Amino acid sequence: MARMRGLKPEWISDPKVWRTEILAGLVVGLALIPEAISFSIIAGVDPAIGLFASFTMAVTISVVGGRRAMISAATGAVALVIAPLNREYGFGYLVAAVILAGVFQIALGALGVAKLMRFVPRSVMVGFVNALAILVFMAQVPEMHDVPWAVYPLIAGGLLLLVFFPRVSRVVPAPPSWSPLPTSPSASSSGRSPRW
Repeated sequence: MARMRGLKPEWISDPKVWRTEILAGLVVGLALIPEAISFSIIAGVDPAIGLFASFTMAVTISVVGGRRAMISAATGAVALVIAPLNREYGFGYLVAAVILAGVFQIALGALGVAKLMRFVPRSVMVGFVNALAILVFMAQVPEMHDVPWAVYPLIAGGLLLLVFFPRVSRVVPAPPSWSPLPTSPSASSSGRSPRW
């Protein structure tokens, strides 16, 4: 028992750290579900597969450890790149490509290639992220056709919240604060879960 007490981290008794960790968990949880569903739709796979993959990644990273600012969930860049692969060759090739990408990431990490990132200018990174945001948004536009009229005010409200919520508070990012809001009225008015 004394040996187990030695494994207890020092921060576990600090309430400030607990508050930060719980808030971080809520933000990740609220962002992960809609992100996984939307990226699954972009990639052309069943959203259940995206949810399962995102949950598996989150649990794995929480067990093996992570780093600050490390992406440990589905990314729009991957969804956009693998969408044509899945469409042309099928799900089997998609899984093989994702596993091969993981092997490359491990090899590049072991070789210390991350040090070269400091030579990439900030303007290039900002341009890449902005272009990715535009491509992800454009990939979602076809999903806005033939939907009930109530979807359009929810989309407009979400975009307004993304723009103006950071001016109100920077504690909770805007996307996770918006995610539960349209879910409640949508689920209660339809009385059934969405179909994909």
